[in-house]
Amino acid sequence: MPKKPTAALAIIALLAAAVSACSARGDAAAPPGHVVLRYQGSANAVLLPELAEDLGYLGDVKLKWVGNTISGPQDIQSAATGQTDFGGAFTGAVVKLIKAGAPVKAVINYYGEDAKTFNGFYVKTDSTIHTARDLIGKTIGVNTLGAHSEAVIDTYLTKNGLTSSEIKKVQLVPLPPNSTEEAIRKGQIDVGALGGILQDHAVATGGLRSLFSDYQLFGAFDGGQYVLRDDFVKKNPEASRTFVTAVAKAIEWERTTPKAEVIAEFTKIVNGRHRNESTANLKYWKSVGIPSHGGLISDHDFTIWTSWLSSAGVVKADAFTPAEYYTNDLNGLKQ
Repeated sequence: MPKKPTAALAIIALLAAAVSACSARGDAAAPPGHVVLRYQGSANAVLLPELAEDLGYLGDVKLKWVGNTISGPQDIQSAATGQTDFGGAFTGAVVKLIKAGAPVKAVINYYGEDAKTFNGFYVKTDSTIHTARDLIGKTIGVNTLGAHSEAVIDTYLTKNGLTSSEIKKVQLVPLPPNSTEEAIRKGQIDVGALGGILQDHAVATGGLRSLFSDYQLFGAFDGGQYVLRDDFVKKNPEASRTFVTAVAKAIEWERTTPKAEVIAEFTKIVNGRHRNESTANLKYWKSVGIPSHGGLISDHDFTIWTSWLSSAGVVKADAFTPAEYYTNDLNGLKQ
């Protein structure tokens, strides 16, 4: 398997241990009757909580943007250590964080893959790479190590018969998602992971070919969750419920609203927050991507990664209990 970042987990455990000494600060600077949730955003994109706030679903709960995240693992680590109040990451990264001792729990799925919205792995059209075995000795650009793309790549290589020693020869290169397309085209990497509107822009431009995708491997699935700290939920139970339910409603709004209206809403939000961003790629939005109703979490969202988590030494396959890592109790769309 490609090298797994283990030192980071030790750091996370130490930071997480310190969180118990911190108060639930979500309402620290809130006006009377309000709770403010600090969060990290994503450049040129609209997060589900941002959409929920714009649609009025958050009520007296307010969002405070503190900057943009560089990856899912970094985002949930920030939430775990009290730098923010919620964060989202790939399911496997959530499990790793909690196993490392972080006092957080997954509360709602916030991204997923379907026939329209998925993560693909692309090469230049004239690339000699056509099979999993062709990846031996090659480089693959991913947004971060130890998360969604690495789990998918490992699964793809394993299913196609590569041995552990052969998989170690496939080099994963961390790259900002906004830089991946250019890196592929310039030959700086052999393969690049692309998803969402970045993928759609790259495909529309031409010159790239899909090698495989996570949807081809697994079909439709929920890919990652937002987490909340235990102390935040304990101190702000109603605000936590309002937040999760608002995100659930935003998921269903995206699912049931005509594409043109969704893109128009996203464009309005991005333009209105004045962060010197581009709305050019928003036109490529296709679907919310989350298969589950209202982002409800299931054991399957976790067990789909049991083999990968076990091979990485994160969990023991015969003792993995998904229910320990998530709750649907805050989701008002729970049946």
